[in-house]
Amino acid sequence: MSKQFQFKLVLLGESAVGKSSLVLRFVKDQFDDYRESTIGAAFLTQTVSLDDGTTVKFEIWDTAGQERYKSLAPMYYRNANCAVVVYDITQTASLEKARSWIRELQRQADPSIVIALCGNKSDLSARRQVSQEEAKKYADEEGLMWGETSAKSGEGVADIFTAIAKKLPLTAPPSARGGAARPGASGKPGGVDLNKQANAAGANEPCNC
Repeated sequence: MSKQFQFKLVLLGESAVGKSSLVLRFVKDQFDDYRESTIGAAFLTQTVSLDDGTTVKFEIWDTAGQERYKSLAPMYYRNANCAVVVYDITQTASLEKARSWIRELQRQADPSIVIALCGNKSDLSARRQVSQEEAKKYADEEGLMWGETSAKSGEGVADIFTAIAKKLPLTAPPSARGGAARPGASGKPGGVDLNKQANAAGANEPCNC
């Protein structure tokens, strides 16, 4: 019998790193060169079907990156099962901003939240300021998933959401899984290099088949 899960996903990151473009590529497989800045937050849904027949539906909150909307962010990441924190590989400052979002999530969000650090605009590698090594090292240290994407070309976009979809049913709270979770099971997840398509299946997780 195929299992179905529904998870709340929030996108965070500085303004203009391409959060909305990333979601548009994932949900509608489209890219728009002239996207207006998001005001407040936008809501979209998308479903991912995994190889084992599991279906994961993401309820996606795409938050505004401008500083004036920062106080609204906790409304969106509270109770979120996963977060994609986006930076622009051509802007060092955007990685610093991503680090501050991740610190905030680690302090304020649900302890079992799955966090993916996403370096967007990989199509602009000639202007790269953030090396893959630096970003991956940070992600490993913090127990984050990591990958690079190009919302413009579509490269890596499906990979990052699919990797999250594979990881979530293993770490999700009982309410989302429809079964009893082992107490204290939410240890800090290890970093997953999405660019290597590492399969982070937790073999020791309880099965609620």
